[in-house]
Amino acid sequence: MNKSDLIVSVAKEAELPLRKAEEIVNLVFDTMSKALVDGDRIEIRGFGSFMVKEYKGYTGRNPKTGQQISVTDKKLPFFKTGKELKEKVDSTE
Repeated sequence: MNKSDLIVSVAKEAELPLRKAEEIVNLVFDTMSKALVDGDRIEIRGFGSFMVKEYKGYTGRNPKTGQQISVTDKKLPFFKTGKELKEKVDSTE
């Protein structure tokens, strides 16, 4: 499912016009993105949690040339699945 599919699904389930469903989906994603950028953790019970993990810099190697390169510190979004979602996914066969 991509974002467009999600918008159509929300519109259908909530009996909303597509444009209104698109606004809602965009608002949710924008709000979640802003929270992560601000360093907040997002927890959705039964679904999972989103957080930002920080990784320290290191010296790596270019696989093509073998040349050493310096990789700087970075922050990446991380999703941890909730117990209920894990069980739902695992029980569908």
